[in-house]
Amino acid sequence: MKKIVFLLYVLVLISCTNNDSSSDEITQEQLVQKKQEILNYINSFECTGSCNYIAFGSKPCGGPREYLVFPSTVDFFVINDLVTEYNEMDNLFNIQTGAVSDCMLVTPPTNLDCVNGDCVILN
Repeated sequence: MKKIVFLLYVLVLISCTNNDSSSDEITQEQLVQKKQEILNYINSFECTGSCNYIAFGSKPCGGPREYLVFPSTVDFFVINDLVTEYNEMDNLFNIQTGAVSDCMLVTPPTNLDCVNGDCVILN
């Protein structure tokens, strides 16, 4: 009887452990929603002076997918926390899906300016 109870306990424990891991799975929809949250935050600031940029996304080979530009009036600590969370989610998504990419290096922007109240990359 003790062996049966112990076996049931182990099976329940394993089942709970497996269910917890699925809650860590990242979906494409979550990434889209998080990116939109970040863009909404950036867009809530008008560019009246200088611009900054931050590495955004996580390529499967390493490095950022792109760079987001934003007005210098944006609270850097807030945007950094939001983007760090997104980048970690994107990296986990890549691992979960076995994603591949072109592995090309995305370079940071060098020429930023305010145009009509928005930060843009000038080329």
